[in-house]
Amino acid sequence: MNYADIKQYDVANGTGIRVSLFVSGCTHGCKGCFNKEAWDFEYGKPFTEDTIDYIMKCLEPSYYSGLTLLGGEPFEHSNQIGILPLLRRFREKYPREKYDEHHRDVWAFSGYTFETDILGDMCGKWPETKEMLSYIDILVDGEFHEDEKSLKLIFKGSANQRTIRVPESLESGKTILHEFPELY
Repeated sequence: MNYADIKQYDVANGTGIRVSLFVSGCTHGCKGCFNKEAWDFEYGKPFTEDTIDYIMKCLEPSYYSGLTLLGGEPFEHSNQIGILPLLRRFREKYPREKYDEHHRDVWAFSGYTFETDILGDMCGKWPETKEMLSYIDILVDGEFHEDEKSLKLIFKGSANQRTIRVPESLESGKTILHEFPELY
């Protein structure tokens, strides 16, 4: 797996200050995509153990809220395989049950839909998908639709996209949305 970028102080892709990993490779081809160069699976740099070490080191200060995965497309199968070692280390150091100054969450942005593509298709084909979902707290799903673009949306680009509370959704068997107030 390759990655396009790592943003060490990201406030645009999830709540609080985050470390954001932009993976390379995406097959959606959304018109108006903000990161078109990351469609190419070979774009950027190789994602290595050193990259994981760097991300984990970046997350150490207590002011970080967590890790964000986006791209490209984190749920492309080859990217799932590449991301899992990072997620395992992240959850080992920052377990979900521990709500204190060291608690961190994981956000992921995907053009795939939660119910149809991820749960209905990928989970049945690849064990990596279920494991990856088990580490994610918030998923913003759905392809970017340029004709539904709105600057009033929080942490998403188009009105068709949803912000999903993954653990609650998996536990209840129905999609639970995370709502934000409108900006204006």
